[in-house]
Amino acid sequence: MNVDHYTYRVTWSPDDGEHLALCAEFPSLSWLAATPEAALKGIRQVISEVLADMKASGEAIPVPLAEKHYSGEFRVRIPPELHRALAMQAAEQRVSLNRLASAKLAG
Repeated sequence: MNVDHYTYRVTWSPDDGEHLALCAEFPSLSWLAATPEAALKGIRQVISEVLADMKASGEAIPVPLAEKHYSGEFRVRIPPELHRALAMQAAEQRVSLNRLASAKLAG
């Protein structure tokens, strides 16, 4: 797997007084550094090493989020009262419940 395909984020950590780099596909891993560039370089190196170890031991390697297929569908359970209220809103707006829920999630 290409280390460049994973999802990285660098943010400031006030608790540590340094930049914190994270990888969404490996939530338990992070890297602290004085600069954002050094933090990103550090987490990329960690991910590269972890991928090599996983490959060597035959472990399943996480698929990068950017390479996953998303169907555009997911299920969510809500209380019946909320379902009823949303269905009424959708009817009043003359849109499908799906369209209403999509608009609310996007907003």
